[in-house]
Amino acid sequence: MQSRLGIYALLAVMPLLFSTNVVIGRASVALVEPWTLAFWRWGLAALILLPFAWGGIVRNRAAFRAVRLEILILGLLGMLVCGGLVYVSLHWTTATNAALIYTGSTLFIVVLDALYFRQPLGFSRVAGLIVGFLGVATIVLQGEPHRLLSLDLNKGDLGIAVCAFSWAVYTVMLKAEKLRALPTLPLFAVIASVGAITLVPPMLYEAVALNAVPITPRAWLNILMLAIIPSVGAYGVYQLCVKEVGPSITGVFMYFMPVYSAALAALTLGESFLAYHVIGLVLVLGGVVLASNPFASRTS
Repeated sequence: MQSRLGIYALLAVMPLLFSTNVVIGRASVALVEPWTLAFWRWGLAALILLPFAWGGIVRNRAAFRAVRLEILILGLLGMLVCGGLVYVSLHWTTATNAALIYTGSTLFIVVLDALYFRQPLGFSRVAGLIVGFLGVATIVLQGEPHRLLSLDLNKGDLGIAVCAFSWAVYTVMLKAEKLRALPTLPLFAVIASVGAITLVPPMLYEAVALNAVPITPRAWLNILMLAIIPSVGAYGVYQLCVKEVGPSITGVFMYFMPVYSAALAALTLGESFLAYHVIGLVLVLGGVVLASNPFASRTS
């Protein structure tokens, strides 16, 4: 029971860590080019992780060699696509569009998990997904459904959709037996390192073509914060949760991201926490409880 409570505490904290990427990332886009930002974010994250993970990497080097293709794909999906492409796409789309579209990753995760691992969906999980999505939509659309009619979809939205699907594939891949057998921290350190390497070519292009080298203390402080909080912190906790409770339940808790983002905006930017935030929070809470059924015994 204590172990389960600990995992659900991590599941609740995990989207808060991810939501800091929105706040810090928005402040960083004006200071650092997107691929450069993604490279230094994950390069620093790998440097932070490797000293703690090196022993486990060496002890399991044969197992890591056996899954090198899977690790390369995870690095491409999790760091190149869900790192750099997100920042690029935000140049063309709005936060509202991005939040709604990226929330689709939760739906993708559950569907892919059901198809690939033959996990039954069940009525409560489907109902929870729908109720939770309605809660997210209530917050993102500010309690006004007619805002859907004013959404202007563009190439940035397509980029975010690619990121959402890539995140779902990344999540479901982590459930593969050969990857779950590896220790969590060394596996994450290797994925982060490979992901940083995949970001070298676009980073070098920006450095040569755009002279995009971070030079200001503010830029480096933002990069360091991105490396520690939404990278080492959020991704690490996410990977652990996927290993413990599976992709579907972990993905459902991502519905809390807009709730946390609204709360952070109210605390740090002086924005108001209004009635539609409360309604959205209630719907998200209800949806997560329905979809995850935290009181049931776990077999996955």
